[in-house]
Amino acid sequence: MTSALPPLLLQFTATVVMAFVLGLELHGYRRAQDEGIGFGTTRTLTLIGAAGFVLWLLDGSAPRGLYLAGLATIALWLAVQLWQRAAPATDRTAATSGGALLPSLIALLAYLLGPMVLTQPDWFDAAVMVVGILMLAEKPLIRRVSDTFPSAEGVTLAKFLIIAGLVLPLMPDTALPALPSLSYQRVWLAVVAISGLSYAGYVAHRYVWPNAGTLITGLIGGLYSSTAVTIVLGRESRKDPSIAAQAPAAIVLAIIVMYLRLLALIALLGHVAAAKALLLPFGAMIFGSGAVAAILWRANRPEAAPMPVQLRPHNPLDLPIALLFGALFIAFAAITQFIANHFGADALRLLSLLVGFTDINPFVLSLASQRSSIDPRLMVEAILIASVSNNVVNACYALILGRQRRMLPVVGWFVLCLLAALVWTGWL
Repeated sequence: MTSALPPLLLQFTATVVMAFVLGLELHGYRRAQDEGIGFGTTRTLTLIGAAGFVLWLLDGSAPRGLYLAGLATIALWLAVQLWQRAAPATDRTAATSGGALLPSLIALLAYLLGPMVLTQPDWFDAAVMVVGILMLAEKPLIRRVSDTFPSAEGVTLAKFLIIAGLVLPLMPDTALPALPSLSYQRVWLAVVAISGLSYAGYVAHRYVWPNAGTLITGLIGGLYSSTAVTIVLGRESRKDPSIAAQAPAAIVLAIIVMYLRLLALIALLGHVAAAKALLLPFGAMIFGSGAVAAILWRANRPEAAPMPVQLRPHNPLDLPIALLFGALFIAFAAITQFIANHFGADALRLLSLLVGFTDINPFVLSLASQRSSIDPRLMVEAILIASVSNNVVNACYALILGRQRRMLPVVGWFVLCLLAALVWTGWL
């Protein structure tokens, strides 16, 4: 019976294979750029990776003098290569020398592979390799993205990093006054979650599908605001008969995505039990609305392809919007706790019905955050009533703005859903 391969041999093999793959990708990159072989062939990178592995092992412990000496030698070698490439050359060579630093960076990455394999988890090694390969293999795509990426979006990304990476860790994990089930950190985590998911929909519509049709607009728009997409589709349906034909189905699709978004947000914030409790009522709404959307789509197929729908959404990562959401989150948490403690279940159901005329996200997430202080059954009922009443309000917006009889089935469907929800909760 043969024994298993030594772990050290497996680690060395993994290092050599990864360095070899980097060499292949670098070779393909140079061929695609119509460059010569130059420094950093497949064999060179493979040997650099093996050398990094061996020197790290021979050092044994800090300060890693041998490994650092090898790193300094490679850095000096790469500096000489860069200096030679920067020498005066033909116009064609100068035009293609913008990526001269990339082979040197790949060589340094190959040298780092050995210590990574020896000290880091496998998923980290794989992630680093994926990044390195993508940077070599997807230059045309990266160039197109760089050319089309507006400078303003860099500021937007910085805002998200401030909200998620700077403000969130600084928030104390202490309970809010009079709200023991909520902490400052939990409130801001909800802000980060809703802002990040809404921003994903914003980016998808603005950059991935900027000229999306009516149905795709409904799907993407529901990711960040079913109310916003309903209002836009209602207005646009008055201008374009083909949009008017598909707007009813698109609005129902946006509301389906809204339910999926709420489930994802509740689960992401750690309220898995609340998300499971909402699977049955939300699932019924999703499947029923899917059937209605299919019927409306088949009954109102446009004769001509609809014009692209421009949502022109506001950036959901603006700091005032995040602060407003946080304030509403705390306010709804305080109101719901006060009403549940002093007026009972019927008053909370009435509040949830009225909340449908506002932004339901802070209300729903604040309810899920207080599951320990509010009866779980009552929490599910309140979230369901608020979401369905909001659907009725959105459908009425579309009917009033669009002035289209095609919207009447949408209004009728969600009114029926609201009645069913009130019966299921025992309010009717």
